[in-house]
Order: sequence, then C-alpha cells, then structure tokens
Amino acid sequence: MRAIEHLHDQYALGRRVRVLAGHIARLLPAGATVLDVGAGDGLLAAELLRSRPDISISGVDVQVRPEAAIRIRAFDGRQLPFADASFDAVILVDVVHHADEPTLLLQEAVRVARGPVVIKDHASDRFLGSLTLRFMDRVGNARHGVALPYRYWRRQTWLDTFGSLGRTVTFWQNDLGLYPGPAKWIFGGSLHFLARISTP
Repeated sequence: MRAIEHLHDQYALGRRVRVLAGHIARLLPAGATVLDVGAGDGLLAAELLRSRPDISISGVDVQVRPEAAIRIRAFDGRQLPFADASFDAVILVDVVHHADEPTLLLQEAVRVARGPVVIKDHASDRFLGSLTLRFMDRVGNARHGVALPYRYWRRQTWLDTFGSLGRTVTFWQNDLGLYPGPAKWIFGGSLHFLARISTP
C-alpha cells in the first residue's frame, strides 16, 4: 500500500489541489470571508489564497495537522464553533462522506454561511463506483487517521439533502479533470462533483 500511496502523492495530489482550487476560486464571491471545513493539510486553502488574494480563509478540522499550510482550528465534526452567518461562504472538499452525521454537517455549514456553500465530494451512481471510491479513500486518507465510513451518496441523495436544507443548487459539475489519463478513466468522471448551493 505504501508504494500506491507514494504514487498517488507524486502523480495526483499536486494536480488535484491546483485543479480544485481553480474550479472553486470561480465560485466564491469577491472579497469573501471563507470557512474551509475539513481543511486537512491546508494546501487547497493556500492555493486558493494564491489565486484569489481578495479572500480570507479560516480552517477547521477534526484532526489538526501540525504541518498544515494555514492555521486550522479543531472542532468535533458535528457543530461548527461559530455564530450564525459568520462567513460569506463555506467550502467542504471531500469531507461530507467522512462525517458521522453528514446531513448535520451540511446543516451546520449552511447555518454559518451568509452566502453560498461549495461542496466537492463523490457520487456513487456509476457501476462499481462505491468500490472504486473505497480504494481511493483508503489510499488518500487511511494513513492520516481520517475516518473511513465508506458512505457514498448517489447524486439524487445529494440533491434531496440540499433541498431539505432549503437550498437550491446553482452550480453542478462532474468530470473535474482531477486526474491525467489514463487514470481519469478509472478514477475520474462522474465519481466526483463540485456543487454550489445557495438560498433560493
């Protein structure tokens, strides 16, 4: 497994951060205060700040890594330690499927956001999608002690959940170009999505 993890870090990690930052940067309001929920190593937030110097980003995570690229505050994975409408925007990147109570975490994100909530996560509609996502999750996260409940929603479950939170999907994109070929044919496409939800 170590060899595969090393290959992942060399082959995919840097590209993933750059590509995701480019996509997300276009979905954030000008001059926004942003909360990155599940900020991890902080590399995505740091890349966002390079491309969008007009915004500011605060990070929270269940496990705070001492070597993180930005300052990250610990939280319990359930309740965000901020007042209602504390941020102009909230981002959750590959976080919701790790949560013990994913709907509650999304509800918290909506609560602390004055504006849009941007979510990058997975959809398991594709044939053998859940098995592929399990493999990806293990390679990318197990060594960091990240919880792996292997809970992947179908697209319709995401849409229904957003609706139950009183939010409208104002942007949805699959096939984010996170992996170069031929890896993209196995690990890309509809397994990943980026969505922005806002108050109707």
